[in-house]
Amino acid sequence: MNNKVKHFSKKKLPFNQAMKSFWDDNGFLIFDNFYSNLECEKLRIRASELIKNFDPFSHQSIFDTKNQNRVDDNYFLESGDKIRFFFEENAFDEKGNLTNSIELLINKIGHAMHDLDPAFYQFSHRTDLNDIAKGLEINNPKLLQSMYIFKQPKIGGEVVAHQDSTFLYTKPESVIGFWVALEDATIDNGCMFVVKGGHKGPLRKIFKRNNNHLVMHDLDNTPFDEMDTILEVKKGTLVLLHGRLPHYSSANKSLKSRHAYTLHVIDANCDYPSFNWLQRSNNMPLKGFLD
Repeated sequence: MNNKVKHFSKKKLPFNQAMKSFWDDNGFLIFDNFYSNLECEKLRIRASELIKNFDPFSHQSIFDTKNQNRVDDNYFLESGDKIRFFFEENAFDEKGNLTNSIELLINKIGHAMHDLDPAFYQFSHRTDLNDIAKGLEINNPKLLQSMYIFKQPKIGGEVVAHQDSTFLYTKPESVIGFWVALEDATIDNGCMFVVKGGHKGPLRKIFKRNNNHLVMHDLDNTPFDEMDTILEVKKGTLVLLHGRLPHYSSANKSLKSRHAYTLHVIDANCDYPSFNWLQRSNNMPLKGFLD
């Protein structure tokens, strides 16, 4: 297991050839101190405000990556241009009551905060992020989805090994994850693990919408290599993930949360098929980092 991973400093930007070479070789990039503590705290406060204004009994959608049909519901399918809330698996008891305060039971918020909420908009639409995307050869970057991930203490669920292109497919493939640690991410509270260089392998699966049902199709049965690289990072770190890079995070059994924010960006010059689960209505087109 490799925990000695090269980190780049935000001060070394603009994007340069050393960064591009590391990306090409490894399928990920880490920028320390990309966001300030204040910027991270503002986003955490805003997420908390959104939860306080949400009625937990209006929708009880569970997000569970180990059992994909659990997200096969309209509340999830229609969230591409909305702000919606998804619970941890053990958030409700057998009578439908919350098992804890709602702030400790939400798995994630998604999937259009970056366009609909001013605080998330400001956090997401930035010139430096646009410059990085262009440096990674995303010629016409568009912000496809955003997720605020809580990784709650004791019950924060595992995110099984996957490739982002499985779920956000373009032809040719172009999706890149922009993942920000809003708290320190450690082995104890469920940091990410990746396969270094694993993006050079094939796309294994593709997730398709079929008549408002979601079906996982196998493309290549080659198993993922061992997750050999630990991405333990500090608050404010930006991690970039190639769409084919296998990665996962374990369940959080600790007493400390692991809040994170993720943007997924695609190249609008590529085709975005109608079979992708995440779709937007025509009255909310995708925006770029500078829109």
